Amino acid sequence: MLKKNSKKWLLKHINDPYVKLANKEGYRSRAAFKLLEILDIEKIEISDGYIIDLGSSPGSWSQVICKKFINNKHIKNKIIALDLLPMESIDGVDFLQGDFRDKNVEIELSKKIGLNKIKFIFSDMSPNLSGIPTVDNVRIIDIANLVFEFAKKYLSKDGFIVLKTFHGSGFSQIMQLFKLHFKVVVERKPKASRSSSSEVFIVAKFLK
Repeated sequence: MLKKNSKKWLLKHINDPYVKLANKEGYRSRAAFKLLEILDIEKIEISDGYIIDLGSSPGSWSQVICKKFINNKHIKNKIIALDLLPMESIDGVDFLQGDFRDKNVEIELSKKIGLNKIKFIFSDMSPNLSGIPTVDNVRIIDIANLVFEFAKKYLSKDGFIVLKTFHGSGFSQIMQLFKLHFKVVVERKPKASRSSSSEVFIVAKFLK
């Protein structure tokens, strides 16, 4: 039997307009609408180049990338999704299961992209939050640092990052890191992101 809090969350989730819209439009989660809004606000146009979706499962961001840019002949089969968890296949997306820091995963990724640099990195990764601020802030910063190190290694100079993170005592440190290494860095809170959530998204453009 579900506990009272679990029932409350489930009822709220079922009645969420973005959950209903995701089901209607065939997206795997409501997170799709967060990325759609960010792409529209930032007027991000996917051009020739490889696209990486970090923490991709269940696949809603990969779905958005495919759906929004599937008609671009340069993009098809150049979307690579990575996650520790399994993900059901999506046409036009090459999926690698594993930790992107793992040597075997790095080797597989290098085989797929060759000597090419990545043009776009999307990360909807989130740490397991404990509810203890001091613990969670460390985990949040660690995730941001991992994405940054990945970008430093693979991203092209004219590349873009869209990264999920969270407000907290470590947020200014994360922003400072990206502002130090990117020419344009902005913070976005899409409408689809629940107001009760501290999650925000950083858009960083053009490596210095």
